[in-house]
Amino acid sequence: MVKKVLFFSDFGIDDNLAILYAFFNKEIKIVGVVADYGNVSKQDALRNAAYIQELTGIRDVPVFAGAELPLTGNPPQFYPDVHGTEGLGPIIPEMDIDLSLENFHGIKDVIEQNPNEIIIVNVGRLTSLATAFILYPETMKKVKEFYLMGGAFNEPGNVTPVAEANFYGDPYAANIVLNQTARRVKIIPLNVTSGSIVTPALINELDAYYHAVGSKVGQLVKPMFDYYYKFYKSRTPKLTGAPLHDVLTLWAVVNEDHIIYRDVPVKVIVNVGEAFGQSIGDFRNMEDKAEFPFHKVAVNFNYPEFIKDFFQTMKNSKSTEGNH
Repeated sequence: MVKKVLFFSDFGIDDNLAILYAFFNKEIKIVGVVADYGNVSKQDALRNAAYIQELTGIRDVPVFAGAELPLTGNPPQFYPDVHGTEGLGPIIPEMDIDLSLENFHGIKDVIEQNPNEIIIVNVGRLTSLATAFILYPETMKKVKEFYLMGGAFNEPGNVTPVAEANFYGDPYAANIVLNQTARRVKIIPLNVTSGSIVTPALINELDAYYHAVGSKVGQLVKPMFDYYYKFYKSRTPKLTGAPLHDVLTLWAVVNEDHIIYRDVPVKVIVNVGEAFGQSIGDFRNMEDKAEFPFHKVAVNFNYPEFIKDFFQTMKNSKSTEGNH
């Protein structure tokens, strides 16, 4: 059965690859996209969403303007060294869109029209998702499932020694989501997504395929990936590829049998200090656990199945373009 996904994204490189994966996956139907600040500004995220629609020809998916600032009140920090100045690696799209768009309320209609069918997948900061819980609490009870890419459990973070970027960027929002969800959230954390390594050889093979069949996606995938991998290689020279954190999170939606979860209490530290943004899960094997809300935290996944599915799905591009 096709999964209906409402996708919250900050449209950096792995986000862009994730939305392409979702568009080309026959088991996923993207019913809406929320473009947020995070890897890039909200305005750049909106533009990137429009650019991908133009490139793929898939123009029937509504795009909603998400948050511009975190609930912390601090200006967001962007990451051009990781994702490029525009969130597309070396690519600078030449297109104009309406950047004054304020239509976030449209997500309410999407959920209400598909009660208990929508799966929300959030791969960026959680500000917009938290806002939805504040504005539309009854509507959010009609969401079937929640998947979050965020946090790091029992391993180092990527923006501080203990914190992962999505939770660190707005820990207040992360706690609102974790405390308000009527159902347990499925969290795909950094310590798991870091294992979703895709190699340059695989991307080169995809690139050759795109050129052979005349797919426009070939203009995007390899240039973005090469930029992304160059960053990771500069930090960890022995790394054989780049982790596609957000792709793995969407992959988890349709590959439940290949993900291992633990049911644990989870909270995010909001006190200013060295632990700000840290995600804490109580993995102790004892009955009296910490008094945090319980959620499902991924602890492992089937890497060979992930790679096989990613490669096969991304080759669906030619048959999917303009025919969503």
